[in-house]
Amino acid sequence: MGGWAIVVHGGAGVDPNLPAERQEEAKQLLTHCLHLGISALRSSLPAIDVVELVVRELETNPLFNSGRGSALTEKGTVEMEASIMDGKGRRCGAVSGVTTVKNPISLARLVMDKSPHSYLAFSGAEAFAKKHDLEMVDNEYFITEDNKGMLKQAKEANTILFDYRVPLESCGAEMESLIQMNGLPISVYAPETVGCVVVDSQGRCAAATSTGGLMNKMMGRIGDSPLIGAGTYACDLCGVSCTGEGEAIIRGTLARDVAAVMEYKGLGLQEAVDFVVKERLDEGKAGLIAVSKNGEVAYGFNCVGMFRGCATEDGFMEVGIWE
Repeated sequence: MGGWAIVVHGGAGVDPNLPAERQEEAKQLLTHCLHLGISALRSSLPAIDVVELVVRELETNPLFNSGRGSALTEKGTVEMEASIMDGKGRRCGAVSGVTTVKNPISLARLVMDKSPHSYLAFSGAEAFAKKHDLEMVDNEYFITEDNKGMLKQAKEANTILFDYRVPLESCGAEMESLIQMNGLPISVYAPETVGCVVVDSQGRCAAATSTGGLMNKMMGRIGDSPLIGAGTYACDLCGVSCTGEGEAIIRGTLARDVAAVMEYKGLGLQEAVDFVVKERLDEGKAGLIAVSKNGEVAYGFNCVGMFRGCATEDGFMEVGIWE
């Protein structure tokens, strides 16, 4: 094994009745992002630059839940969060409560590169973005008509609604089947966080994750995506990005645990991913993607499907949704 590798995801937990055209749209976007990352890697761009580049592309497209097209809060606004980590030196940056920064992942990168801190949130994060001239937009830029409709449905059902991309008429049956989040019932499980992990030709690993969170979430809610060690982690061994039930991912420190069992138990990358998904989520539903310093790729999930794609320097490429 060896050489560069890239894995990208668009969220774990997919409605099994998702229309074929929406599945195809997702695959096309993931394929486009893989080609974007491959081109950058072939140009010898460092892993940390590639993960930012790919996640920015995902944030700009409203298909998944990050940047434009993010899920709405209970007040009908968007609060986004993101994190990025460079395995070289374990440098990291994270942001939460972002409302007007066009690309939250680039703000997270800026926190890593240009501040003495690892994590900024809400007004402090917004002020930092303005100070460094990041592109700002009105909050309305992130809001789509589809999201408005799904928020209305979530409010009528008095619940947190995950899969706001499922056509409204298909959600009724799933409302009958509740799962638990942090001990409380919620329904319609299918979050669509985005993430990317990369190892470059120098063996440097990096990871990035971005999301709008949950539809109809409480104001100020923070999930796993901006939390280093939970939703995102990179070190000299691997890079990991998670997606799914944020509260369960946080409790299991999922991303860091992949690296930990590789280091302390001597597991290979796919073995480590399988172990963590099976042993650390309790009853939570989630998935994750990973790369190793040796150019290996891996993914795992314990829910119905995960939007993902991967490619390696030796020519392997795969894009999929289901098992």
